Amino acid sequence: MSFFERLVDAFYEGVATDEVLLPLYPEQPDLTGARHRLTLFLAQYWGGPTTYMDERGHPKLRMRHMPFHVGPLERDRWLVHMAAAVEQVCADDAIPDGVADELTAYFVPAAEHLRNDTGLPISSRRPT
Repeated sequence: MSFFERLVDAFYEGVATDEVLLPLYPEQPDLTGARHRLTLFLAQYWGGPTTYMDERGHPKLRMRHMPFHVGPLERDRWLVHMAAAVEQVCADDAIPDGVADELTAYFVPAAEHLRNDTGLPISSRRPT
């Protein structure tokens, strides 16, 4: 769990000063709840305890992100901060080779999947 806590802390250091992403967090500037949820989700996704599911139920990531506009700019800013966090945390010699690549292989398509600006029926916004 400590690996994911470090990863999420590094990620939210970037988000805390990001003019695009920070406004998407209803509790901002306090990101404590968001940090907690993301840490639990990532730990569970990679085989850790099911605390996320116990506390919040099924992740339903698209549904949970639907109230917030997630377009290419938001996706890209999210990936910038997550890539920096992955690089920082995986620079530790104790982290096995390949972990950064595995994380990135998950985060890139996951971030794209959460886009909801396409105007499709599952979008948060209709086309103009």
